[in-house]
Amino acid sequence: MRARIAVFVVIIQSILLFAHWFIYRTWIDFRAVADPPGVTVLQAALALLSVSFVAASFLAFRYFNRFVRVFYTIAAVWLGMVNFFFLAACLCWTLYFGGRLAGLHVDLPAVAVVVFSFAVLSGIYALVNAQWVRVKRITVKLPNLPHNWRGRVAALVSDVHLGHINGITFMRRIVARLTRLGPDVLFLTGDLYDGTKVDAATLAAPWKELSPPLGAYFITGNHEEFSDPSNYLAAVSRAGIRVLSNEKVTVDGLQVVGVQHPASTNAGQLGSILERAAVKRDEASILLSHAPHALAIPEQAGISLQLSGHTHGGQFFPFTWFTRRIFGEYTYGLKRFGNMMVYTTTGAGTWGPPMRLGTQPEIVLIQFE
Repeated sequence: MRARIAVFVVIIQSILLFAHWFIYRTWIDFRAVADPPGVTVLQAALALLSVSFVAASFLAFRYFNRFVRVFYTIAAVWLGMVNFFFLAACLCWTLYFGGRLAGLHVDLPAVAVVVFSFAVLSGIYALVNAQWVRVKRITVKLPNLPHNWRGRVAALVSDVHLGHINGITFMRRIVARLTRLGPDVLFLTGDLYDGTKVDAATLAAPWKELSPPLGAYFITGNHEEFSDPSNYLAAVSRAGIRVLSNEKVTVDGLQVVGVQHPASTNAGQLGSILERAAVKRDEASILLSHAPHALAIPEQAGISLQLSGHTHGGQFFPFTWFTRRIFGEYTYGLKRFGNMMVYTTTGAGTWGPPMRLGTQPEIVLIQFE
């Protein structure tokens, strides 16, 4: 395990070093600024920033204090800006070579200023956008839905990622919004925590202020499973939320199945869990599964609606494109898979850079018909 982690860190750090070098060289070359002898302040700053996120991540998994939270936040924001600066550098060279092929004169310093300024503005917008949690309202019609469920509303919250960036204030905002919305039931589909070192009980405490009439239900996501999830699960339970551990419960006549993330990633294990759950095909059912994969298995088991998160919709460009290549049309929104409906939410929080561009954070209200 340590060897795999070391290899992963080396790969990530190498990519970050290259990205910083490429951004620096592009800015210097396009601005026609000669490299002075020795190490400049800019070079030293970029060298330190290039290792900041990896260093901050190691600290975040071991410590939870003000210094680490501030350091991690700065490093994560910078990581997001590097993404936009790297894209800006690529665009600069594209315009340069495109102009040469077309026989056009390209004002390189002006191109650099305009393109990198646009990158800065994109990063600022992405930061603001990530903090503006929307309420998404959808209507779902499920076959064989108990009559008493018609008109009821479920709230779906996923991927809050409580940790060193999204803390107690963010959690209170989410709970306050849900209190005003007044859903009948609450479904939490994983990654409530970021997987780092935190005071799990304190961060989960605001949930005690929310008491949906039909209860609140939680499954783990991949981030709770980074290490032993028992601390997170205990905090969630103490906050009044029912943890579904690969089991089915009946909520006022509606079948609700919750599968923990490790089980949902194993097709054989997922199939066995659903078989043991004995889902009644002639009655409506909901599956809480963190990620929208292996959809054929719950569909064959007779699940009516799967609720998922995990994808973040890609969070920001260009990862929005990569995520869609992986999950296809199930990356976001309400879709049909055979006889089963699937809703994948972009989630309320963020992982890594607290930025969103091309996606929106959301709380989902599902009204049943």
